[in-house]
Amino acid sequence: MARDVGISTQNWGSWAADVAKSTAISGVMAAGGAAVAIALIRRAPQRWWIPGSAAIVGFSALLVFASPVVIDPLFNKFTPLPQGKLRSEVLALANKANVDVGQVYRVDASRRTTATNAYVWGLGKTKRVVIYDNLIRKYPDDQVRSVVAHEMSHVVHNDVPRGLLWLAIVAPAGTLLVKELADRLNRGRPLGTPAALPALALSIAIVSFALGSASNVQSRRVEARADTYALDLTQNPAAFIGLTRSLATTNLSDPSTPRIYQVLFGTHPTTMQRIGAGLSWARDH
Repeated sequence: MARDVGISTQNWGSWAADVAKSTAISGVMAAGGAAVAIALIRRAPQRWWIPGSAAIVGFSALLVFASPVVIDPLFNKFTPLPQGKLRSEVLALANKANVDVGQVYRVDASRRTTATNAYVWGLGKTKRVVIYDNLIRKYPDDQVRSVVAHEMSHVVHNDVPRGLLWLAIVAPAGTLLVKELADRLNRGRPLGTPAALPALALSIAIVSFALGSASNVQSRRVEARADTYALDLTQNPAAFIGLTRSLATTNLSDPSTPRIYQVLFGTHPTTMQRIGAGLSWARDH
């Protein structure tokens, strides 16, 4: 379907290679997580959720730190933004914001998709701002600056570490819920066996969905704050609004996501909400 609507630029061989790599990585992580879970349950049948929640937070922090330099390069090529006008403008924005953005990278996303995006990822020395090459190539400079300013907000407000802190807060309660639900699904039988993994997996999926929907409320607030920060930093609401429209068109996004879907799955404000925020900022300033 992605190829039919022009979003995917991959052939079958490239797509199959990506699927094989992602499946292998997911399989290793799932097997490792299952082994740790069974070991903890056998060691502390009633209290395993306490060290289990600590393991979740620790593994997540390790994943955020290591992914930019270990996993992501398996799928894409990342190169530091070269000397030139865009790099100078990015550094000027960073200087204006008085923020250390870490390294700014261009990723060869166009080898896989026509969709455009940018993001902040990593911790400490692996922290980086990543911009899709097709966004740099196809979008006007003022819109690219608006994207970069948005991502700078995530750096300024330490949104990646804050996300890990949020996980640390909810993980104990979430892991306890997984334990209680798995006990019921497994009908009181011991959980520390491979036969109990389906009950654990289903419990994790149910609890993760519930906590994820709750976390998305905070995510939408964080993204709305980043939009406001970008408007304040660039002082260019026309570029922000144009960018929002272009992203929705290029990525084939629903401009006004159905409310129930937005409540459950939306990590960002809808396109119409973001355009409205830009118009409101322009009116107020």
